[in-house]
Amino acid sequence: MSENRFIPCGSSVNGCGKGGDTRTVCVETNRILDSCRDRDCFENVRVFLTDLGREIIDRTTQVRVKDACIAWTYIGLDPVQFNRGFYTIHIRFYVKLIFEACVCGGHGGGTQSTEFDGIAVLEKQVVLFGGDSSVSVFRSSSDGTAFCAEPEPCYKERNVPTAVVEVVEPIVLGVRVLEPLCREPVCCCCCACDVPHAIAGCLSGPLCGYDRGHDGCHECSHGGKDDDGRILVVSLGIFSLVRLVRPAQYLISAADFIIPDKECVSGGPDNPCDLFRSMAFPVSEFSPAPLPLPVTDRNKCSCNG
Repeated sequence: MSENRFIPCGSSVNGCGKGGDTRTVCVETNRILDSCRDRDCFENVRVFLTDLGREIIDRTTQVRVKDACIAWTYIGLDPVQFNRGFYTIHIRFYVKLIFEACVCGGHGGGTQSTEFDGIAVLEKQVVLFGGDSSVSVFRSSSDGTAFCAEPEPCYKERNVPTAVVEVVEPIVLGVRVLEPLCREPVCCCCCACDVPHAIAGCLSGPLCGYDRGHDGCHECSHGGKDDDGRILVVSLGIFSLVRLVRPAQYLISAADFIIPDKECVSGGPDNPCDLFRSMAFPVSEFSPAPLPLPVTDRNKCSCNG
C-alpha cells in the first residue's frame, strides 16, 4: 500500500544542513487560537485562617505578610451561548499566605513575633475564542497492546480547547485586620468548606470553620463561629497570561540529528581562572529589561474581578 503514503512527511529536501539532510516532517502540537494578558488587583480578600491564626488576630492588629504563593489553580471552560467558538474560562487561584504578627509575650511582658498561615481564594473570568470542531478524537492508552485491557485501550477526548494559564507569584499590596462591628466590603467568593482538602492540608493546622471529614462546616475550636470576631484581609496583585489551544498537525522543515563539532572544555585544577576568562561577559544581566509595549484593547482580557 505504498501508493497511500503521505509523501510530504519525511520527504528529503535538497540543501541539507551540516551533517544531515533537511527534510519535511509532520508534527502534532498545540495551536494557540486566542490569548490575552491581564493584571488584576484583588482588594480586601478574605483570608481563611487556622484556629491558631484566628486566636492571634484576636489579640493583635500588627500583621505583615512574609510569603505568598499560588498553591493550586482551578480552570474551567464553558461555551458562550450564541457565540460559537467562544469560551468562558473560569479561573480560581488558591493562594497560601504566611503571616507574622506581634502578640503579647505573656507573663514576661513585651511582645513577641508569631507566625501563622492561611488561604485566600481569588476568582476571575476570561472570554476567548477557542474555535469549533465536529470531530471526535480517540487516543490509545499506554496499555494499548493488551487486547482485554481494562479500561478500554482507547479513550475519547472532549471536543473543547485546552485553557493554559501562566501566572507569576502574587504581589502583596496590603494586609489589614478588620473589626467585627465596622467591617468594610470584603471580597469573598467562597467559604472555608469550599477549599479542597489537598490545599487545606498544606497549612500548619485545620482551617477554622472547615471539617476534614464529610460533615461540612463546623464551629471554630476557640468557641466562635467562622464569621465572628476579627477577620484578616489582604490585597493582592496578579499578572497572568491566558490562552486557548487545540491540537493541530503541521509540516515543518527539520534536520537529522547532528553530532556537535564543539568539544567540551573543563577548567583545570591548576588554573581555573583560564576558564573564567574565556566566558562571555553577561551584559544582559546588567541592562534593564525593555519597557513593555502599550496594552491595546485586543490584548486585554474580558474579566470579572
